[in-house]
Amino acid sequence: MADNIPGDLKYTREHEWARVQGTSVVVGVTQHAQEALGDVVYVELPKVGATVTEGKQFGVIESTKAVSELYSPLTGKVVKVNDGLSDNPSTVNTDPYGEGWIVEIEPSDPKQVDGLLDAAAYTALLQNS
Repeated sequence: MADNIPGDLKYTREHEWARVQGTSVVVGVTQHAQEALGDVVYVELPKVGATVTEGKQFGVIESTKAVSELYSPLTGKVVKVNDGLSDNPSTVNTDPYGEGWIVEIEPSDPKQVDGLLDAAAYTALLQNS
């Protein structure tokens, strides 16, 4: 499979990734998701301080092909958003696992991360879809 799936991240079935950084978790969309979307033209971000709920929508990502909902991998509070995406949403396409991150969440239960897919399970999900 050609997709780049970093082994140090966790994944959701909705194609978001999660990277634990200290007490917070940085979230973005996977390379697979951005390739399926095509050229990203807009990302609707939640407000800092907003509460997000595991499995529930927290934003929208719009491309030249489609509008897709973004789902939170964890329940917690948004502590940072990637304001750079307002001016340059295509960063999600060019660097989905780096500068194209979307939000940073402080989880109410850090153990929720353990319930996410690891790289092998996410790879299997892609291969079986």
